Amino acid sequence: MIKFTLNGQTITYQGDEGLPLLWFLRDQQGLTGTKFGCGIAQCGACTVQLNGDPRRSCVTTMGMVEGVAVTTIEGMGGPVAKAVQKAWVRLEVPQCGYCQSGQIMTAVCLLSQNQNPSDRDIDLAMNGNICRCCTYHRIRAAIHEAASELKG
Repeated sequence: MIKFTLNGQTITYQGDEGLPLLWFLRDQQGLTGTKFGCGIAQCGACTVQLNGDPRRSCVTTMGMVEGVAVTTIEGMGGPVAKAVQKAWVRLEVPQCGYCQSGQIMTAVCLLSQNQNPSDRDIDLAMNGNICRCCTYHRIRAAIHEAASELKG
């Protein structure tokens, strides 16, 4: 039996410990904001937060979440998340939108740890989050805007 927290709720899981967290979230919890992209942790579409750090849920097994706080895009909240979401909307970051939950999850993690990131900091943090529509310049601009809003 595996116990963990999912978006603030205690979850008890009894099942295959090798099941990817991604499929538990989507198929058993109905949390479809976390997307399947590549299945090998290379695209970032499935990014969630484990204890506040970005992780690829396609390669994170259920056996790895014992005692962990898991946050999905549906559970995002607080001032950093609100600033990121507001900047995303204002700058019209998404085109197709498929990668955006993973992008936002990673951006929130970055700004939670560094509220004054340089372009290099952003590029390093966001590395591996692929956007097929190539909105990288808008993603970076939105992170800078969110950082400015957080500074007040």
